[in-house]
Amino acid sequence: MNQKIIQITAGRGPAECCWVVAQVLKYFLDDIRHTGITYSIIQRVKGIENGTLQSATIKLQGNEVNSLVSSWLGTVQWIGTSTFRKYHKRKNWFVGIYELDLKPIEKIAEKDIAFQTMRSSGPGGQHVNKVNSAVRATHKLTGTSVVVMDSRSQHQNRKIAVERLKTKVVEVQLEQLKKSISDEWENHLNVQRGNPIRVFKGTDFKKKRETKTFKNKRNQLKNDLYNQLKN
Repeated sequence: MNQKIIQITAGRGPAECCWVVAQVLKYFLDDIRHTGITYSIIQRVKGIENGTLQSATIKLQGNEVNSLVSSWLGTVQWIGTSTFRKYHKRKNWFVGIYELDLKPIEKIAEKDIAFQTMRSSGPGGQHVNKVNSAVRATHKLTGTSVVVMDSRSQHQNRKIAVERLKTKVVEVQLEQLKKSISDEWENHLNVQRGNPIRVFKGTDFKKKRETKTFKNKRNQLKNDLYNQLKN
């Protein structure tokens, strides 16, 4: 199953571009919902105005990820008057959609854990455990470790240590991922304004909708029936 992480960013663009990011995110997620792709929003950086986003980072997973992402990567152009500066002359606003080359978060396997037993600490006297029942579990790949001495049973402490270590490693990986995303700030500096992959128009970004009504048709049927009875 394919997995990708993408970022929608306004770069150093003004509030209008941040507004466009928020709108493009809605369209992008709407596009995802028509596929078998699952997603999670890893990070949102709010813009200075309400309802705007400086950037949004999304993790995608599914068989159709590659084709979906390829249809969105690049520059998105919005053509329309500013929603924040009514008389501003500029009518073209650009945001970028990039793929982040980041290692995805993965659950750890028990084979990647090193265990070390030790004597449990205690308040002293008869409460001190005289056997090596405490367990230190260390994730070999990241160096993350936990120490568990909840139980007098070494087996039980080992079991607890595995679960706590798995949770801690995922948290550490997530923090590293967020830091890497922050380090991707150069993407914000490289929004290209030529050859947009998609173009939207209008200040409200709404799609044109056709409202179907049968009122006229009903009136026509009534008139036809009336004329038939009259004749």
